[in-house]
Amino acid sequence: MVSDLPIAIRTDPAHGGRWTSLRAGEREWLWHRRDTARATVRPGDTFIDAGGLEECIPTVRGTPDHGDAWSRPWQRHGDAESLHCPDFVLSRRIDSGPTGLRIGYELRADPGYRFLWAAHALLDVTPEARLAAPDATPTRLFPEAAELLAQPWPDGAHHVTGPWPAPYGLRLDRLGPDDGTAVGAILTDCASVTVTDGPDTLTFSLHADADIPVSTALWRNLRGFPASAPYRSIGVEPMLGSVFDLAEAGPGDAAQVPPSGVLRWHLDITATGTRTD
Repeated sequence: MVSDLPIAIRTDPAHGGRWTSLRAGEREWLWHRRDTARATVRPGDTFIDAGGLEECIPTVRGTPDHGDAWSRPWQRHGDAESLHCPDFVLSRRIDSGPTGLRIGYELRADPGYRFLWAAHALLDVTPEARLAAPDATPTRLFPEAAELLAQPWPDGAHHVTGPWPAPYGLRLDRLGPDDGTAVGAILTDCASVTVTDGPDTLTFSLHADADIPVSTALWRNLRGFPASAPYRSIGVEPMLGSVFDLAEAGPGDAAQVPPSGVLRWHLDITATGTRTD
């Protein structure tokens, strides 16, 4: 019988606060890639992709690569974990219920501080998996998609926008099979998405104040990246903001700390699957 499942996560505060497990019932949803260098990174290092879920802030692409959080140790205080960076302090608290999780975030910084944040979740899904989002959601494509489009990429454009699930004719809701491509996209003003893989579903729902841009990023790497040794990785990433690189953020493309100096948001995660009890 398919029903709601309890969810548990495990984090590694000493190594960037990375989520190392997201388990619903008997299923582990996070994909992993072994790289021993991940254990010795320092702030400013090039991103090392070990899978799991990384907290990307204050940018995803750009400088610093995948942000400041993943390369710095976090501190755990009871049920909360926190990160101190030169420009901000980020805290999170994980609350579990019988059918899901709520991860509450708080960022403290100077009023007006602009940033991007993404829960950079790399998922272990089969080639039959699908990503469900509201039809016609405005979806931004980025330059790595240029060679996959029927029309030329506009000169100087950081991104182009079309309706989900096939912006510019590029079908994105199918998460496989591997075809040697790698595409990044952002579903703008999209607070909730569901991944369906066989009888299992995983739903992310992000909640923030009305003036904060809320989106979902998709990194669909079907053995198209990196060029030297490509592998498969599927990122479904709730985010604040609507671009990957903070340096390219226009008006309304990034979150901004209010006059209080404190910004809060939360992420709900629910799952369904086949229960055996």
